[in-house]
Amino acid sequence: MAARANLRANRPGFATAVDPLVIVGTGLAGYTLAREWRRLVPDAPLVMLSRDGGELYSKPMISAALASGKGAADLATASAPQMAAQLGAEVRTRCPVSAIDTLRHSARVDGADVPYSRLVLALGADPIRLPLTGDGAADVLAVNDLEGYGRFRTALEGHRRVLILGAGLIGCEFANDLAAAGYSVAVADPASWPLARLLPQAVGTALRDRLAAIGVRWHLGTGVESVERAGDLLRVRLDDGESVEAEVALSAVGLRPRTAVAAEAGLTVNRGIVVGRDLATTAPSVFALGDCAEVCGLILPYVLPIMHAARALARTLAGEPTPVTYPAMPVVVKTPAWPTVVAPAPAGSEGDWAETDVTSGGARALYRGKDGRLLGFALSGEAVAEKNRYGRELPAVLG
Repeated sequence: MAARANLRANRPGFATAVDPLVIVGTGLAGYTLAREWRRLVPDAPLVMLSRDGGELYSKPMISAALASGKGAADLATASAPQMAAQLGAEVRTRCPVSAIDTLRHSARVDGADVPYSRLVLALGADPIRLPLTGDGAADVLAVNDLEGYGRFRTALEGHRRVLILGAGLIGCEFANDLAAAGYSVAVADPASWPLARLLPQAVGTALRDRLAAIGVRWHLGTGVESVERAGDLLRVRLDDGESVEAEVALSAVGLRPRTAVAAEAGLTVNRGIVVGRDLATTAPSVFALGDCAEVCGLILPYVLPIMHAARALARTLAGEPTPVTYPAMPVVVKTPAWPTVVAPAPAGSEGDWAETDVTSGGARALYRGKDGRLLGFALSGEAVAEKNRYGRELPAVLG
């Protein structure tokens, strides 16, 4: 230990050979990177810093667990100590990073500095909170991790009426899951149809109708103004003047990358922490990955992009520089009442939803560029069986 201290003292501002790789975050991005890197580098020191309990779980399963009767503990497949043993790592829990010193190569945790040779920020994202008024606004829940799901499950105990704020991906998945579990579900959103940012109107309307058939009530084209307590109920006032009563309210209006600690350290931040295809930030030896990272202008908080990025970064950190590539990656919406798959067109594409076909069994829409090339698609119902057929025609998202 003395030799290590002397080495650091003689070389301020530089990582030492004995300093660990430090990964901040134990979600899908952090643990996937750790596993992939450990396969390539069996013996080097690894430290993982978690702001929560550090359990391994599948985050996509959170919005599809109620109908199967699973609680938060059921979704966790390994504890932090178990993951530490599997990875040959030190996994520290309940220790958010408060600051990063990029000159001295250290992260500050609980008032102490953790030195790093390389630092990976897999910080995740926070749920966006609507600017709601009323004495019930603080009671609106959001679910973005295992602990949030546990609080939501606790709030549901003894209650049946749920209002979801937001008809995007997570809002629709929770609506389907809650309805299938026997809850009375309403959904409010300013858009005119569900998943309006991903689906054309015809396909979104088909999804709306199929979820309505299992009991979901829609309040579309209207936002939420206030949430007031009315005894055991929440009275939610919409901006069209209507009021909706519920026992539990869930906000699902999107995520905002966690960037504060990176910005305070002087890293370039835009919507997310700015990185290139090498996933390197603007600070030496600091990388970003997952929901917090803006890769070549793209924020893709989905499983497949995170997996591709983690594998590429693992090779880079192991000494084989590997730029991340994103093939076409259709997004599967977990709405069993009306299965839906969408492959959004690349950002900045010039084209239109040129071909749309809606039947009682399924819906299909193809997004074609001005030259006729297929750039994206939306499939639902029986048409999801065509995912691979159309997927083979799509260009890479980042090649």
